[in-house]
Amino acid sequence: MKKVCFLLPEGQVKPSSLFGAIEVFEKANEFLAEKGRSRFYELTLIGSGISQSLLNAQFVVQPDRHNLKTLQPDIIIIPGLYEQDHYALEKNQTLINWMVQRYAQGTELASMCTGAFLLAATGLLKNEECSTHWRAGQSFAAMFPDVHLRTDKIITEVNGIYTAGGAQSSLNLILYLVEKYNGRAAALYCAKILQIDIERNSQSPFIFFEGYKKHEDDVIRRSQVYIEKNIDERITVEFLASQSAMSKRSFIRRFKKATQHVPIEYIQKVKMESAKRELEQNRKNVNEVMYAVGYTDRKAFRNMFKKVTGLSPVDYRAKYSQLSTSNS
Repeated sequence: MKKVCFLLPEGQVKPSSLFGAIEVFEKANEFLAEKGRSRFYELTLIGSGISQSLLNAQFVVQPDRHNLKTLQPDIIIIPGLYEQDHYALEKNQTLINWMVQRYAQGTELASMCTGAFLLAATGLLKNEECSTHWRAGQSFAAMFPDVHLRTDKIITEVNGIYTAGGAQSSLNLILYLVEKYNGRAAALYCAKILQIDIERNSQSPFIFFEGYKKHEDDVIRRSQVYIEKNIDERITVEFLASQSAMSKRSFIRRFKKATQHVPIEYIQKVKMESAKRELEQNRKNVNEVMYAVGYTDRKAFRNMFKKVTGLSPVDYRAKYSQLSTSNS
C-alpha cells in the first residue's frame, strides 16, 4: 500500500485540486478492487494545525494528522495555494523543512497548481524544470529565478519530484502517478469515469500573455507599450533599441531584466496573443489575421502560432471561437 499524504499548509488552499486528486486515487482503488486486488492508496490529510480553511475561509477541513514527527509517507502532495508570496512561505517553514527531511529519506514530492511555490521553497528544484499555473508564472519566476519554469507543460518529473499546471491540469498529474504505480488500464479507468482528457500535455492553448509591467524601468515600459500599440508593424529589436537610445546588446539585457523576456520573444508573444483574440472573436480568415499582426509569411506565422499555443490557427479557432456556428 502506498501512503499518500495531502499537505494542508498555512494559508488558503484551493479545494478543486485537492478534492479532485483525492477522487482520482479513490477511483484507482475502486478499479483495483474490481480486479480482486487490495486497496493500493492510503490517503491522509496532514497539516501543522488542527484545521485548514478553503476557498476564502468559507469552508474548513480538519487534517487527519498534525503531529508530523513520526510520519513517513511514500508521497506528499501539495495542493494549490491562494497565497504566493514570501510571507506565505515563511509561515510554512516548518512544513518546508519537514518535506526536505522526508525527501532525503525517500519520500516523493508533488505539487499541484500554485503548490509549486511551496515545493520550490524547499530548494530541491534548483536548476530543475517545474510547472505551475501559467498565470502565476511571472511571480514564480521572480521568486525562484534558479528554477527552470515551464508553464507550457502540464507535468514535470525529476528525481521523484513532480509538478503540475493549473487546478484541473493537476488531475493529469494524478493520472500520471496512477499509471506509473498501477499501469495504463487503471489510469484509463479513472480518466473515463471522471471524464478527464488523459492525453492533455500542454497548458499553452490556455495561456493569455500579459506583458509584465510591474517594474521600475520607464524606458523599457515605453517600449512594451509601443509593441502592444503597433502589432501590425514589423518591429525589430534594433528599432526599439535606437528609440531607447541604447545599443542593441544593452537594450536586450535591460529588457530581459525588467520583463523576464528577451525583446524578440516578447514581440512574438504579443503578436500571437493578438492573433488568438482575432481568431476567437471574429470571422477573419487566417491570412487576414496574419497581416493584422504584422506577418506576411503564412508558414512563419503558422509555425510561430503553433510554437506559442500548441495548435495551428485553424485548430485554435475551431476549439476556442466565441462565435456561434449557427450564425455562419
